[in-house]
Amino acid sequence: MYTGTLFIVSAPSGAGKSSLINAYLKQLNSPAARVSISHTTRSARPGENHAEHYYFVDHHEFETLIQQDEFIEYAKVFDNYYGTSKAAINQYLKNGINVFLDIDWQGARQVRNKMPTAKSIFILPPSLIELEKRLIKREQDSAEIIAKRMAKAQSEMSHYNEYNYLIINDDFDDSLANLSAIIKAESLSTDKQNLVNQAIIDQLLTN
Repeated sequence: MYTGTLFIVSAPSGAGKSSLINAYLKQLNSPAARVSISHTTRSARPGENHAEHYYFVDHHEFETLIQQDEFIEYAKVFDNYYGTSKAAINQYLKNGINVFLDIDWQGARQVRNKMPTAKSIFILPPSLIELEKRLIKREQDSAEIIAKRMAKAQSEMSHYNEYNYLIINDDFDDSLANLSAIIKAESLSTDKQNLVNQAIIDQLLTN
């Protein structure tokens, strides 16, 4: 049976990874791909809903889930936990659904160790100046948080070479086309095509 592909997507805050993933899913308009919904201990931002954008839980509940080994990855970022459900990911992949993990490089390392077949994509901004402009423009964080994100950005970006693919998000439409091309290429891998077109391949190779 055809299994889905797990795509890890990482970037410093403001580089556009979430916007690119959401634009791809809207363009695809298919239940064959989705974003994994993470658990987090941070408060919901305006417009965010429980079980739609995140599973919002308190620190005690999150730490209980850690003890029960329920996460394929988790990390603490700016005093809040973020984690990805192991059972949910495995079920989606088993059903042939491509899953996107919008996580940082620390979480990506954890996932690659547990699921080496996952494909990883890093998104870079065209410049630090542009990155700061985007953080300010989205109006989601205080000046203090933006300063913290900018201070952390170069350290995060230094891990880009741990990933299979790199997209520099200068022009959004070009970046979206590049993301689509990566996903399409993975669907055409020999392993995937052996599952999808095995009957045709067998027929072609039968004397």
